[in-house]
Amino acid sequence: MYKRYEGKYGYRQTQLFLWQDQGVWMNHKKVLCLMQELGLQGRIRKKRQFNMVYKAAERVAENLLKRNFTAEKPNQKWVTDVTQYRVGERWLYLSAVKDLFNNEIVAYQLSERNDNELVLQTFTKAFAKQKDVTGLVVHSDQGFQYTSHAYHDMLPKVSAQISMSRRGNCLDNASMESFFSHLKTEGLYPYNIRNLTEAQSRIEKYIQFYNRGRLQRKLNKLTPVEYRRQFAA
Repeated sequence: MYKRYEGKYGYRQTQLFLWQDQGVWMNHKKVLCLMQELGLQGRIRKKRQFNMVYKAAERVAENLLKRNFTAEKPNQKWVTDVTQYRVGERWLYLSAVKDLFNNEIVAYQLSERNDNELVLQTFTKAFAKQKDVTGLVVHSDQGFQYTSHAYHDMLPKVSAQISMSRRGNCLDNASMESFFSHLKTEGLYPYNIRNLTEAQSRIEKYIQFYNRGRLQRKLNKLTPVEYRRQFAA
């Protein structure tokens, strides 16, 4: 009943032959029972301790989000952050923006440098896709990229509001941290990644899968893209 294979998004998956999107609906409890019978277990994401390092803040904004990670429509609330992945002695940095309406990754940027330009390029991509973001709340931590003058000058130009977590409180941006945890647990850690090119490819394929192929219970068992299209219809 189960099949293991290299999926179209580029990493190993274990799934039922009969999927919801093939016209067969199955309660998640039934799936759990079948997994227990076959001795299958999902990968558990470990909770990690974060030691936050801050540079002298240039500009800090109020926490407008206040851990309310829900939105009634697209482009109402975005969360953003930067994470890192190590391959040998080198590091790859990922900056991403997530829409809290449907958990879709709106835009992302990869670089070997963790600098202001990494974040600014991410938002240049995001705003190019979403023409009207008037009133949008963009939430981040107090990392140096988000307290820079360039960042605080860029967002008001498109009528977006800046929101920030309290210092040293990663739970204020838990939704973005959750995505990074899924990415690493499902798309990176299971593989013997040998170089940055392979790591970049894995990340890009996972983001495509996350947006278009990964069903989410909170989205009525739809993918982020399907949920957004349903709203637009």
